[in-house]
Amino acid sequence: MWKTILLTLAALVLLSPGTSEAGLGAWFARRLPGGESDAAPPPPTATVAYGDDPRQRIDVWQARARNPAPLVMFVHGGAWKYGSKNHAASRWLPGHLGERGYAYAAIDYRLVPAVTVEQQAEDVAHALRALLDRAPQLRIDRSGVVLMGHSAGAHLVALVGTDERYLRAAGLGFADLDGVIANDGAAYDVPMQIHDSPRRLRKTYIEVFGKDPARQLALSPVQHAAAPNARAFLLLHVQRPDGVRQAAVLGTALRNAGTAVDFASFPGKGLRGHLRINRELGNPDYAPTAVVDAWLRKTFGR
Repeated sequence: MWKTILLTLAALVLLSPGTSEAGLGAWFARRLPGGESDAAPPPPTATVAYGDDPRQRIDVWQARARNPAPLVMFVHGGAWKYGSKNHAASRWLPGHLGERGYAYAAIDYRLVPAVTVEQQAEDVAHALRALLDRAPQLRIDRSGVVLMGHSAGAHLVALVGTDERYLRAAGLGFADLDGVIANDGAAYDVPMQIHDSPRRLRKTYIEVFGKDPARQLALSPVQHAAAPNARAFLLLHVQRPDGVRQAAVLGTALRNAGTAVDFASFPGKGLRGHLRINRELGNPDYAPTAVVDAWLRKTFGR
């Protein structure tokens, strides 16, 4: 019971102004499975800047293979307002993916309210451009690229994977993107997310996406899924009712457009389940890891 109470309080802290992302990250790492005490990633091979803002940075882990390797680029969550690549990413993935012959990168991006969600999506696209521009030095195979995101990061990679204008602004396009892994995301359909949320969360979504219905739709991946998209999507979720509904509506829209979609549903409820599927991804003893591994092999043709 006490763990449930602590997690509920943590969820409220997560959505409160002035939260310390470092303190919150350390709190979760101490208390949740798959936290920092369970796995320490190897140090990154390189850190790349893709803009002038201190948050526009990318940590890169090169694959252990000598040849250029496919790239998985991760976008962290945190309600679009919090989090970082240091405190909201799996501690398992850098080593796990490197052992399997993939390059892995985890990005930071500017946060609301300093910037808009539109600018966050632009950051995702420009971060990818910065990595691809350095492909020879980082031993990245430009012909194999997957975006992965968790929570708010899942929304951002789904948006970039369905609305090509963000990639185009960075000099890229869907031809540069093999697939998207959206891990237990929210707000694939922003108006639905706002309507379905309790008052406290509804206030947060309105702070992030605004009250203009046209803007809410423009920031909804489901509204762009009928157009050309990234070639393939993997939608992961635990048993959070809104996450299940959001994955279903996005998956349906993508399939109706002829885009390849795979779903994977796992046990886990509430904040604990939501965080665990991110923190433990890459742990070979955690079931979602095998699903992601198989999907990456299929998507990269390896």
